[in-house]
Amino acid sequence: MAFSSAFAASPPLGPQRQNELVHLVRQDCGSCHGMQLRGGLGPALTPETLKDKPADSLVSTILHGRPGTAMPPWKNLLSESEADWIVDKLQKGFPDAR
Repeated sequence: MAFSSAFAASPPLGPQRQNELVHLVRQDCGSCHGMQLRGGLGPALTPETLKDKPADSLVSTILHGRPGTAMPPWKNLLSESEADWIVDKLQKGFPDAR
């Protein structure tokens, strides 16, 4: 059985941190990827557009950015397990802000 998450063995994040991450993605990532994550300056972050992308590659993009593009690194604000949680949720359908 294949896992969609690169770090599936990491402990689950608490509800407060999950809410903070949802807010971060909706606000900060949404400023480039669209407030509904359907694209803008950056590509769409919907399950359909991410389904064929390896989770570990997406986690790396979140943490290290994409040099030469507007995608900044988030490694100073997010752990690998938090980036993995974000990727997992994006690939399944990102939750609405609470």
